[in-house]
Amino acid sequence: MTLFSLNNLTVDVPGRRLLHEVSLNLPAGRMIALIGHNGSGKSTLLKALARQIPATGDIRFEDRPLPDWSARDYARRLAFLPQTTPPAEGMLVRELVALGRYPWHGALGRFGPQDEAAVAGAMQECGVTRFADRLVDTLSGGERQRVWLAMMVAQQASTLLLDEPISALDIAHAVEVLQLVRHMCHSQNRSAVIVLHDVNMAARYCDHIVALKGGRVALQGTPDDLMTPAALHDIYALQMEILARPDGSQVAVPA
Repeated sequence: MTLFSLNNLTVDVPGRRLLHEVSLNLPAGRMIALIGHNGSGKSTLLKALARQIPATGDIRFEDRPLPDWSARDYARRLAFLPQTTPPAEGMLVRELVALGRYPWHGALGRFGPQDEAAVAGAMQECGVTRFADRLVDTLSGGERQRVWLAMMVAQQASTLLLDEPISALDIAHAVEVLQLVRHMCHSQNRSAVIVLHDVNMAARYCDHIVALKGGRVALQGTPDDLMTPAALHDIYALQMEILARPDGSQVAVPA
């Protein structure tokens, strides 16, 4: 099944074109990495999928044109986490997670048993139940990211769009977050499109890779397609070599 189908997707800002007639298909039920150098169009593409910025061309989500989705129906199927999350000053973890229920009952709707169950289940799935009565601001960076993921799970969206969710995390918390997203995709039949800078993290944890260069698609395929010196040189203009780990995985290092 195709999650997103893009045909000639173009994004312009005054004096500059950020995406150049991008056409590709993103598979459903997979953890998909968007990679590339700074300014390659990764975040722009993600924001276009999330309907956060205007774009021309055709985007289909679950085989329906994006304009055919109402805002509420789209929010029930898809959740977007920006690179910089909004402030959560004075909010408890359970209160932030509960915001994920907004698409289901609106600002004035009653918070019922189904909502309570969704929030509790999301906190349990993301491993933040023990933080439920803690202030969000008192948590570590990795813990906060898992709380934001729990909010997306409480939204009961089947597709997650994540813009550089590990950019401010140390290696241990970055691995923790990527393992959680991977588990959510593989065990809960969700889809995730995630912007990453670390090519080795993308190859290790993601199922499908889309590499952008100068606002165009440079590569689309599996981690094995990515982890070759020729492909990495084409994307990053840098000589790389591929080393094998004892577990059979691969790591790219500068030559």
